[in-house]
Amino acid sequence: MTFLEHVCRALGDAGVDYAVVGGQAVALHGVVRGTIDVDVALRWSSSMLSRAEAALRGIGLVSQLPLTAAEVFEHRDDYVADRNLAAWSFHDPSAPLRQVDIVIAYDLAGKRTERIELDDGTACVLAIGDLIDMKRRTGRAQDVADVEALRKQIE
Repeated sequence: MTFLEHVCRALGDAGVDYAVVGGQAVALHGVVRGTIDVDVALRWSSSMLSRAEAALRGIGLVSQLPLTAAEVFEHRDDYVADRNLAAWSFHDPSAPLRQVDIVIAYDLAGKRTERIELDDGTACVLAIGDLIDMKRRTGRAQDVADVEALRKQIE
């Protein structure tokens, strides 16, 4: 089982309303894209964030910052606006390349998702149109390139 499959299974089993976003989502939509971490967005609620935290801890990941789900939920706006913290990162101390970022600056509510079959399970992925919209808003060079590549997928 790949790390992505492991993360998706843990989140799904915990009842987390999530979607893979970022580079992994771009790759799952058929664009060749190198990335290591798994970025996920949640339907933003205290319960979803707590479930996600527990699921990630359950597969051996730890927060890179000394924060709890309750603190992230309560102070989200301050973290995003004042500290430029767009994601809450978790990693495996014994394998640092195993990293998951919960994108706290994005709410999955009202967004479309797709279930994509993997070798050993499924991944809930942000639908290509919503992924393009999400990436277009960042203005980062990699996201601009991802938008161009994703648009070619749907032409």
